[in-house]
Amino acid sequence: MKLPQAFAATALTILAATTALPAPASAQTYDPAYPVCLQVYQGFVDYYFECAYRTMGQCQASASGRSAQCVVNPYYGGPNAGRSKRQKRYQQY
Repeated sequence: MKLPQAFAATALTILAATTALPAPASAQTYDPAYPVCLQVYQGFVDYYFECAYRTMGQCQASASGRSAQCVVNPYYGGPNAGRSKRQKRYQQY
């Protein structure tokens, strides 16, 4: 009878650990409206992105003197990324 109790205790411990340990889901870190992002380092492996730059020069000026680097936004949607298909205006000829 000791074996099933030990098995149940071990299973309960594993279940509790797996439900308590997952990291929280993070929101999208890249803003598709901007082509350049600033990656700011806060620690050895902790960093975040600020996607609010139109040019690499703007980003580099903001990164100067900080533990940061500029990266190309892989999710940049182009100059019309903010408009939906219904909002686009087509020129009639």
